[in-house]
Amino acid sequence: MRWVVIGMCFLANAINYIDRANLAIAAPHIQAELGLDAVAMGLVLSAFFWTYAFCQMPAGWFIDKVGVRVSLAFAVGWWSVFTATTGLAHTFGHMIGSRFLLGVGESAAMPSFAKAAYNWFPRRERGIACSIFDSGSRVGSALSLPLIALIISYIGWRGSFIITGAIGILWALVWWFLYRDPEKYRHIAPEQVDALLAERGTADAAQAETPRVSWKGLFRYRTVWGLMIGLFCLNFAIYFFITWFPSYLMETRGFSLKALGTLGMLPALLAIPGGWLGGFTSDYLLRHGHTATVARKTCLVGGMLLSSCIALCAFVDNIYLCLALFAVSYASLSFAGSNTWVIVGEIAPTPGHVASIGGIMNFAGNLAGIFITTFTGVMLTVTQGSFLIPLAAAGALCVLGALSYLFLVGRVEPLAVRESADR
Repeated sequence: MRWVVIGMCFLANAINYIDRANLAIAAPHIQAELGLDAVAMGLVLSAFFWTYAFCQMPAGWFIDKVGVRVSLAFAVGWWSVFTATTGLAHTFGHMIGSRFLLGVGESAAMPSFAKAAYNWFPRRERGIACSIFDSGSRVGSALSLPLIALIISYIGWRGSFIITGAIGILWALVWWFLYRDPEKYRHIAPEQVDALLAERGTADAAQAETPRVSWKGLFRYRTVWGLMIGLFCLNFAIYFFITWFPSYLMETRGFSLKALGTLGMLPALLAIPGGWLGGFTSDYLLRHGHTATVARKTCLVGGMLLSSCIALCAFVDNIYLCLALFAVSYASLSFAGSNTWVIVGEIAPTPGHVASIGGIMNFAGNLAGIFITTFTGVMLTVTQGSFLIPLAAAGALCVLGALSYLFLVGRVEPLAVRESADR
């Protein structure tokens, strides 16, 4: 059952990224029909990131209060409705509103996935579980271009939003009827469920003795700030691939649309097994006698340091070497990224703080989505089309992220409860 649960999270994450990419692929058709100029279209494209980032923290709190069955069904249903309504928009205001509301719904996705993995998987398997749901973003990004382009070619851009929205609504219905916390499955494997609950520390006696930690009190921990800085740095580079990478290949490297759809997909495709390898490696280290601190931080720090090779892409002339560096960087970011969601469950002072910490971390991480899009656009204007500064900045932030995970993030264990945390 736990693999069914994590498989459903993988599918939801893939749908999540297909819905995000839908607008970028349909943008030329939308501009032509609605009469939007480049500035207006840019505002529409960026609208999602604002609500997505700033709703992360309340979403994490909401998930811990109501549980992942309710939170994910509600979130996927919500964002799917507003994906579909995007296809009904006839004005700039309607389009902006739909994207704002899409971001509200999707903000609950990643913290909910992390909570589901925490609920259903023991520590020794949690790395690979998180890497599976995290890889859904790469699969969704890779599938979106051919899938959405095919739908648009047959029924137009409005139909693409309605169809992808309907897929999400179907997923939400299946999740609602399928998902229960493992406590509800005692009749299937009572010993396994009891062992899982004991490892999570949610047995009645342990829970009764657990002191309360307020949501605000989480910001008193250096480790939480280390995770926030680390994910901001990681996502700065990740969002380059999601937003500006196609433009770089076409404008700087002279790629055609055909080459973009073949060679240009290689970094994203290699990032998928890169994430799985990151989860497997950290679990392997944990099972073979290493502490959680060594197992998780080795993958986080090593992956971030290796991903800094993205900065070298601006200095090589050979296109194949350049693509190889991009592929290594993206795969390394995924290698590290799968472990960011593992560590959330392992440092939470109580099970009721897992999604809250995930939301806080993902809030900081998605500020990078706002920053990279704006920063790169400004630098391209200032430098007359050169990607040197954005790529160098991405490489430098990868190193900074590695240092944050190494020095700011403390031991990977439940955060010590402080009496002052509630004050």
